[in-house]
Amino acid sequence: MTDARVRVLVVDDDAEIRSLLSRYLESQGFATELAGSRREAEQKVAAGGLDLVVLDVMLPDGSGLDLCRQLRDEKPELAIILLTALKEDVDRIVGLELGADDYLGKPFNPRELAARIRAVLRRGTERPDELRAVTYRFAGFAADRIGRRVTDEAGRDLELTGAEFDLLQIFLERPGRVLSRDTLLELLHGRSITDPFDRTIDVTMSRLRRKFGDGGVFRLFKTVRNGGYQFSVTVERTQEDG
Repeated sequence: MTDARVRVLVVDDDAEIRSLLSRYLESQGFATELAGSRREAEQKVAAGGLDLVVLDVMLPDGSGLDLCRQLRDEKPELAIILLTALKEDVDRIVGLELGADDYLGKPFNPRELAARIRAVLRRGTERPDELRAVTYRFAGFAADRIGRRVTDEAGRDLELTGAEFDLLQIFLERPGRVLSRDTLLELLHGRSITDPFDRTIDVTMSRLRRKFGDGGVFRLFKTVRNGGYQFSVTVERTQEDG
């Protein structure tokens, strides 16, 4: 059962879908808020206290993708799962580019949505005081596991989304290993690739490379043909006792 303090905002213009998802998520221990439009969603987010937004791409008063971009800029800590029509692959890719943590194609089973929510929020289930502080140093960068913060050689922060930091941490814990897309998706979202055209990992990798200035050079992340991806630089791991 999920802690009831986890608050999920469901944004969908279909009242029946909102009601169905609310009932199911509440039965799974989530606390839910509902919004039927972009304007209403913005008001709910502004009120605070939310952990995750389930966001339909199609809204009556604006694009869910635009709202995704706005939320990522204004609330980088807020997790986002997009709901898209199964045929709208472009919306999925654009949504991931804008910083969504995951997506789910309609129609879907509410049970799968609950599983996706848990997977996205899993990074917050361990209390910081139960973890030892770990710092990873690599190629002039430093990543703080507890603070979920990455800095460059000048001490400047790199703004990473939750999914981007999680994917980076997977590589930092497995330097030199070639990780397939299926393995990465399982570690990142707790699911396997069922759609051969699923580009979740590729899009998140592209964002990571861009933010690390790795685009076109691939000094940090190597693409291994027919294999996956490899973190190709040395990682120094420092762990504090306590």
